[in-house]
Amino acid sequence: MARHIVAALAEIPPGSQKLVHVKGRSIAVFNVNGELFGISDTCPHQGGSLAAGATVGLTTSTEPGKFCHSRPGEFVRCPWHSWEFDLRTGKSWCDPRKFRARPYDLSVESGEALVAGPYVAETFGVSVEDQYVVVEL
Repeated sequence: MARHIVAALAEIPPGSQKLVHVKGRSIAVFNVNGELFGISDTCPHQGGSLAAGATVGLTTSTEPGKFCHSRPGEFVRCPWHSWEFDLRTGKSWCDPRKFRARPYDLSVESGEALVAGPYVAETFGVSVEDQYVVVEL
């Protein structure tokens, strides 16, 4: 798996999202309370941009008139038809058997660790001030 630096962590603060492009793929990166999720930017229903969607929580009910809200910000709602996808798994909550947005593995590593990795590149003087977000494909 190749590793790609897509953003400084400071560019995606908690509660925000950023659209990045890696090897021709559009990936929406979400920061939910400091936890990062990567998901395909294309809604599998009709192709809406999930990076442009709102993040919401899960609402469940055990009986009429009683609701429980949980997992705030862990779902993205497609701006075109409001289909919702779990950022952890990519599964749709409309019909999870048929539709799923592709999730991507993400990690946050220090700039120093990236410089020490197995990369071969011309080097220049570099200073490290922030952490970087890395997408693995």
